Amino acid sequence: MSNLVYKLNPMPAPIPQDKLDRLAKLETATIGHFYHYGFAAPAIQPVLPGKVVAATVATLAIPGLDSTLLHHCLSQCGPGYFLAVDRLGDTKYACWGGGVTRMAAMIGLEGGCVDGPHTDTAEIKEQDFAMWSRGPSPVTTRLYNTGGGFNVPVSIGGAAVLPGYAVLADESGVLFIAPEDLDAVLAEGELKTERGLVNEAKITGGTHLGAMSGATKMVEAKTES
Repeated sequence: MSNLVYKLNPMPAPIPQDKLDRLAKLETATIGHFYHYGFAAPAIQPVLPGKVVAATVATLAIPGLDSTLLHHCLSQCGPGYFLAVDRLGDTKYACWGGGVTRMAAMIGLEGGCVDGPHTDTAEIKEQDFAMWSRGPSPVTTRLYNTGGGFNVPVSIGGAAVLPGYAVLADESGVLFIAPEDLDAVLAEGELKTERGLVNEAKITGGTHLGAMSGATKMVEAKTES
């Protein structure tokens, strides 16, 4: 059911766990070598170091000063899901703080991302909750009941995101993957990871990067007289 104030859609179907388990073994930076969609802006950073989340995305869009719909819809999320919050351009008011974090941890939400600031960093640390945002802010939202959308198309750091996408979030950033791309991304990501381990061993063993990548040969070909 929806109207012009609140647009409320059901939770998306979960992505199969075996695919999420494979995704969690990859790195966003590895996928970034070959995939060009779904990367949130680098300004969206992890609140806590060392966190990795692979999950199914639920989405939320809420206007600047108002977090009414976040409080309401959080109860519909849970294990296996990651909540991506579009702040509709606002970068001042923090909708995600200590209370939201405690609720999210209590219901088993895998993690969250806000295209805007968070607050109460100490409580996020206390709950050891996987969270990404544009940084902290002391200015918080209120319950103004002005509207918003749950499981609607959103924009997170410039990435177009639909409910039901896969997410991989780690220390390098946040990546959203369309379900129809996921199998190919997993296959290529696993291949790149395997090759990367081989190359790392070669460099550790003394091979120079320029020689291995071919960069030295390219430069020498341009500079030979």
